Amino acid sequence: MGPANYDNDTGTFAAVVRDWEDRFGVRVVGVGFSTLHLSVATPPSRLEDARAVAAEHFAFCPDNIWQGPHPDLASYAEGLIDLNCWDFWWD
Repeated sequence: MGPANYDNDTGTFAAVVRDWEDRFGVRVVGVGFSTLHLSVATPPSRLEDARAVAAEHFAFCPDNIWQGPHPDLASYAEGLIDLNCWDFWWD
């Protein structure tokens, strides 16, 4: 059920999203059975910053990289540049 099949400590997920709220202005816009959708007010605009965020996303939701449309973490990072929505999906 959602991130529980990855890690069932919902406090950890809440803390990460709260940190992203401070750093990137994220807001939760949707929560589903196994999904989380965030709006992002100030996404990374430089590749160097996007790489760091991509690593955080991988730690938060590895399925975004392992099962998503991007073949690797570098490609995923490039896709984060100026992206104003972040979607997470746990299989």
